[in-house]
Amino acid sequence: MTNEFAYLLGMILGNGEIVRDNQNTQINIDIPHKKLETDSCRDIDIYVKASLVDINRVLSRLASTNFDINTGRKSTIFSFQKNNNDYLIQEILRLTGNVFKHDYMRMDASLFTMPADCKRMLLKGIADVTGYIRRSNYAFANRYEHRAYIEIPANWYMVVDICNMLKDVDVPVQTIDWAHPNMRDGLLKKYKRGQVNFWKKEHQIKIFANEFLKIGFNIKHKNDALQRLADEEFKGFSDAGRDISATHHFYWEKSPRKGKVKPPHPGENDAFIPEEIRGQHFNSWTEIARKLGYHE
Repeated sequence: MTNEFAYLLGMILGNGEIVRDNQNTQINIDIPHKKLETDSCRDIDIYVKASLVDINRVLSRLASTNFDINTGRKSTIFSFQKNNNDYLIQEILRLTGNVFKHDYMRMDASLFTMPADCKRMLLKGIADVTGYIRRSNYAFANRYEHRAYIEIPANWYMVVDICNMLKDVDVPVQTIDWAHPNMRDGLLKKYKRGQVNFWKKEHQIKIFANEFLKIGFNIKHKNDALQRLADEEFKGFSDAGRDISATHHFYWEKSPRKGKVKPPHPGENDAFIPEEIRGQHFNSWTEIARKLGYHE
């Protein structure tokens, strides 16, 4: 395992697709443009393409082939093709469990034995294709408590894998917005308005900006925003007389708090929810995390 391969694998696990025929395998990596412009009113598609040109120089040496970059308004596709028998392709298939779509992939157990640098690069690859940081995504009432977040559509188990990999490199998760009715429509407001499937969204893993600096992005506009908002976070904590180390706690290290008891939701039995937690009621994101395997 090299840092370059770990990074490429992270991109595939985060938002990749594997397409095979009798001779060749094509790897397609989709990088969505969450917004059309950066905070400084620059076109995001241009920023993404510029970053991928630099990333291509590194990964093309690993893959012994150039990557194609196809930019649309809503996303950029980063792809390459190789023979089915190529060693790199065989390793990608092995480490993704021979699963062809990121919605169903898991991290192979061997990835958790990699050196810390490789783990951080794998997480950076995931973050580049499905991670974001925006000024509006602050925590609580303090606008300086900025957070990065990683969006994972549908794949509950990848959320747990990512959180456990973050734990391995000492990066605590601040919260997880699970696509679960008790989390996304806890008081049934949307359900009562007839939006019975409102809660079926992407999962969001949220990490304080200063903590996420340990991972960072290779996509330039994302990393610029991360650094800028982390600086604001440091200043905000300092101005408020607070210790920035307050962000460095895993949920199981905090004193238990009695949260609000949420009413039952009819969606708790929906087939969208994994079988091991289907039909169960949760009052906190940490209860779901613990049940699915993210814990001390």
